[in-house]
Amino acid sequence: MDKNYLKEDKEEVLKGLTPLQYKVTQENATEKPFLNEFWNHKEEGIYVDIVSGEPLFTSLDKFDSGCGWPSFTNPIEKGRIKEKADFSHGMHRIEVRSKEVDSHLGHVFTDGPVDKGGLRYCINSASLRFIPKQRLREEGYEEYIRLFNDMEE
Repeated sequence: MDKNYLKEDKEEVLKGLTPLQYKVTQENATEKPFLNEFWNHKEEGIYVDIVSGEPLFTSLDKFDSGCGWPSFTNPIEKGRIKEKADFSHGMHRIEVRSKEVDSHLGHVFTDGPVDKGGLRYCINSASLRFIPKQRLREEGYEEYIRLFNDMEE
């Protein structure tokens, strides 16, 4: 898990983000439900931090929660994210951030599928980049190919 996925200087990466990607990852904004890139995305692959390239979630753990944002039952590796108490907007929630570059990703709730652990990681599409299963090797994520091969056996 100590592999560094950041291919260039963080400041350079931030300059290349769209205004929405920047607001979400750097200013803790939330994109609109149902009007985002991955809420109903079904292709097999992994979702990585848009800033660092850090692997965060897989399509294997994605489910339709009906909330309008991509929802996952588990991170790809627990150590790739950090959780933080969030008391904004008069609520108490648990914020989810990427470990390496501290991007705001979304929140985790306890209303996920019970048979998968009961968690729902509700994540902003604007904080993610999707890498299809067939491109994992060429994009430098070959260690995650096994997750999909295990499903085919």
